[in-house]
This record gives sequence, C-alpha cells and structure tokens, in this order.
Amino acid sequence: MLEQAIAAGDLDAARRAAQQVWTGGDHRFDAQLVLLVDAMRRSDWKAARAYLAAPTDKTGANTGARLIVPIFQAWIDVGARARRPERHLMATPGTGAEPALMLQVVQVQAATRRAGEAARLADEIGLSDRLSQLVALRAAATLDRAGEGAAAGRLRARIALAAGEREDPMLLLPDQPVTTPRAGSAQWLGLLADGLARTPNASTKLPLLFARAAHWLNDEDWAVRATLVEALARDGQNGAAMALLDGLRGKLPAVLVMRQAELIADSGDLAAGLERAEAAARNDAPRMLLVRLADLARRSGSAAAAAAAYERLEAALGEEDRALRSSLLLARAELMLQADQWDAAAPLIERAVALQPDDPAVLNFAGYSALERRKDMKQSLARIEAAWARAPQNASITDSLGWAYFLIGRTDEAVELLERAQRGEPDNAVIVEHLGDAYWQAGRKFQARYNWRAAALLADAEMATRIEAKLRDGLTPATVAP
Repeated sequence: MLEQAIAAGDLDAARRAAQQVWTGGDHRFDAQLVLLVDAMRRSDWKAARAYLAAPTDKTGANTGARLIVPIFQAWIDVGARARRPERHLMATPGTGAEPALMLQVVQVQAATRRAGEAARLADEIGLSDRLSQLVALRAAATLDRAGEGAAAGRLRARIALAAGEREDPMLLLPDQPVTTPRAGSAQWLGLLADGLARTPNASTKLPLLFARAAHWLNDEDWAVRATLVEALARDGQNGAAMALLDGLRGKLPAVLVMRQAELIADSGDLAAGLERAEAAARNDAPRMLLVRLADLARRSGSAAAAAAAYERLEAALGEEDRALRSSLLLARAELMLQADQWDAAAPLIERAVALQPDDPAVLNFAGYSALERRKDMKQSLARIEAAWARAPQNASITDSLGWAYFLIGRTDEAVELLERAQRGEPDNAVIVEHLGDAYWQAGRKFQARYNWRAAALLADAEMATRIEAKLRDGLTPATVAP
C-alpha cells in the first residue's frame, strides 16, 4: 500500500501506510521519508527530528545517511530557529558533494538573515560538477532575494563558465530563491532524484520516491516538478507525467512546454505534440529547444515543418558547431531523399562531408545514399571503405560495405561482410534482405530464401512486395534491394 501510494502521489494514503508499518516496527526508508515530509509540512520540527534520528533497516538508508540527513537537519534547525543550523552541513566530509553542500550553507545563512556571511562564502566555493552548478543557480537567486545582488552576479558568471556549452534542460528553468525549510529540503531531494534517474540501468523506485517527497514539500518549485515528470515517465507513468503539466498553460517555462510536447507526441498525437513544440520554441528560443523541435517535426512526418525547424536551427549555430551543423545538413538531405530529390540533397551531403571528412557516420551516409541511387559508384565505395576502416564494429556501416561489394560483383567478400553485419543487428530487415540477395548471387539459394522469409517478417510494405516477388521468381534485376 505504501509503495502504491507513493507511485500514485497520494500523500494521505502514503502517510497512513507509513505510520502503520513504522509503528509496527518495520523501519523502512520510504516510510521514514514520508513521515519526515509530513512532519515538515506541519512545521512539527520535534517530530521531524525524531523521524530523522530513527535508524532504518531497509534499502536506501545509506543514501539517506550520507546525503539527506545533514540537509534535513540544517533546514529543520532553520524552521526551529536553532543557532547556526549550517553546522550540520559543515561536518559532512567525504560525501562527494562538498561544493553543493557548501552552497546549501549559503542558502541556509541567507534564510537566517545572514546575507553578508552567505555572500562571502559564495565567493569562495568552486563549482566542480553539475550538481554544484545547479545548486549554485538557486543560491544566486537566494542571494538576490536577500539583497546581495553583486554576489549573485559573480556566482552566475562562474556558473556560466563552468557549464560552458552543456545542453542541460535544468539550466533553462527560471531562477527561484530558496528561503524556507520545505523549499530547501525539496530542492535537494529533487536534485538527488534527477541524479539517480540518470544512472544507467538503475531502479525507478528511489528516484520516484525522492521526486514525490520533493513535490509534496514544495509543489511550486519548477525544478522539482520537472524532476518528477521525468521520474514518472521513466517509471512508465506518462499519463501522470502529462497531468503534472496540464492546466498550467501560460505559466509553464518553455523547457517544460517542450517536455509536454514530447509526452503528447509519445502518446500518439504527433500533430498536437508538434503544435506545442512550436509554441515552446517561439521567438529567440535556446538552441536546445530548437534541436528538440526539429526532432518532433521529423517524427511528425511533416516535411515542411521539419524543413522549417532545421532551417531555424542551422541559423542558430555558430562556426564552432561543425559536428551539429554536419548532422543537420544530413537531416535536411534525408528529407529531400525521401521526396526523391537527389539533385537537391547531394550538395547538402557534400557540405556535411566537408565539415566532418573523417566522421564514419557522415561518410557512410554520403556513400550509401549515393550507392542506393547508383551514383558515382567509385566515390561511394571509397567513402564507405573509409567509414568502415574507422568503425569496423558498426553493423550498419559493415552492411553498407558488404552491399557495395555485392553491387560491383565482389560476391564472396559481400557475403562475409553481410553475415557479420547480420550478427550485429539480426533484427535489421535491410541487412537481412541484403544478405539474402548476396546468398542468391553466390548460389546459396536455400539460405537466400530463408533470409528473405526472415526479412519479410520485419519488412515495410514496399520491401514486403519486393521480397514476395523474390520468393516466387528468385532474384531478378527488378527485385534487387536498393
């Protein structure tokens, strides 16, 4: 019941279940956190301290002891008006989050009307990682609120320098000061949830628990809301994630409007998703939002919308963005190739190769696109060979080279490479069909038919029609794969 209530976001049910298991002697970490959050919501600092001090005996306790307890101790002391509440944060070395914890000290000092101390400390803290940069954003807003605008400006300048050109949606959220115990604790829990959610192959339970607790503490924090949206989506609750963003039109920051657009598109309504994405990326949108708009436009199937999005994105790129500009040129070229406009696509492909002449993906796209249309076979083969020399483990590039050898009559080499490509991507219908054609050409007709039947199970309509003819009549010039 407790886990279901947390997943559903029902605080009343979660509190009742947590109280029941806790008083029954089952000191679970999730129960402890729910009861702690409930006490802080009621400003019951005595109860909050008691729950925080109680030992837990379930998964999550170690994370709590190292990274949650000192934060809550400090903010509970702020609520209880204890002296020097930041002492809990100053005595927690070895957590791996020292700069971020010291920035929490800045917020605690500002919240307890010691803005001068907070400003002096802020100037001394190095921003060594993403966590410290994100906390610094909130510390800067808190210093502004406390009347220390100059210190806030210096801190923001260091954030920009440390973040560089990193594409991070959290950096696009509005600045919000942290001035209350609930806000301070919520901010930290939200950041922990965000970090845990980024861990590959990690469970979804702990990030969702932290994100829910953070949202119960402060549902007006945009970063907390954004983190809970991601935790829900990662847990397979896309409907609940969308509900967190519904009803807030006109209030949502642009980056969350874009996330809403993606969730709408993921639900199957690509046209509505694209409409919301275009609203999110109006006027002078950051490059990150233009990239996401272009992706949604491509997914929508609207060539005109995709072309317009690519054009806007290209205009926003600088001279240093060679890799992204090259990828964008290939995306535009692919749109034109889908419309059978080779003459329009070819110059874009050449520009992409000029920007990234040693990139295997670019070389493969350029070579294979021409190869499919039987254009300049010598140059196409040279580019694919160069791509394969740089990325021989890439199944798609291996397929391209094998297919090129098939087309110029080097059948034995083609079969060897295409078999290797199929081992790398056994569910790729294009590779499976290519190998079937090569088997036929090599006189291995039984294996050819076996491969074609396998490809037919994965094929789109055009490929299925072609394979049906091959299974009936064998390989002919008219039914050779593109």
